[in-house]
Amino acid sequence: MVMWVFGYGSLIWNAGFQYDQKLAGFIKGYRRVFYQVGSTDHRGTPAFPGRTVTLELAPDDLCWGVAYKVNGQEDENIALSYLEVREKQYDQKVYVDLFTDSSSPTPAVSGVMVYVASPDTKANTNYLGPAPIEDIAKQIIKAEGPSGRNRDYLFQLEEALNRLGCFDMHVRDLANAVRELLKDIKAESDIY
Repeated sequence: MVMWVFGYGSLIWNAGFQYDQKLAGFIKGYRRVFYQVGSTDHRGTPAFPGRTVTLELAPDDLCWGVAYKVNGQEDENIALSYLEVREKQYDQKVYVDLFTDSSSPTPAVSGVMVYVASPDTKANTNYLGPAPIEDIAKQIIKAEGPSGRNRDYLFQLEEALNRLGCFDMHVRDLANAVRELLKDIKAESDIY
């Protein structure tokens, strides 16, 4: 048995499970968005929930990330058990093609599993959906949970994508908005 798992958020820099191969690449028809509250147990609390990324259907877009290959039934079971807890606030698993070469019509790997938070608020009570960048940034600044500050998640994602050579406008714009708010907060505290 071979299982492939695609990470587009914190899985990029922190898989958390044993894998045999790591492959940077992209999936087609999706874009990464900070629309999932999803973090009352990792990057936020019930009082100040954090925002994490999910995928949104976008026919003309690509989403870069990392795919992990897990060999063997035992390792697969361990990885799935771990992911079912870690990704418990994501209500769907979809299977996608992973590409590593933008000029090739043939995927490098087919049937790669990816966790997605659907926009169906009845099935996914943690979905917040779109909001102005400034509002998302304000929420991210306030949120902190057992896995750390929500802004660190954002900045680590931005850094991981930069290491992949990937430009993600949504992540970049949000990270810049958070940095601006932090500057304003620091300037205010320096005055008082």
